[in-house]
Amino acid sequence: MPTPLQQDRSRLPATIWMLGGVSLLMDVSSELIHSLLPAFMVAGLGVSALTIGLIEGAAEARRRSGNL
Repeated sequence: MPTPLQQDRSRLPATIWMLGGVSLLMDVSSELIHSLLPAFMVAGLGVSALTIGLIEGAAEARRRSGNL
């Protein structure tokens, strides 16, 4: 049976749980924005699908080239 001191060491502090929760919410919000941005650009800004394709293609090319 673990002693109280050993039990305290195995338990994660509340701060770690809070940081993990914030990180999870940031990841979810980032994915939401990434998936909704093209729809906003078309509906809200009036950008053509061709322009969005060019922007996405340039971003992907830059990411693959290692400049980012």
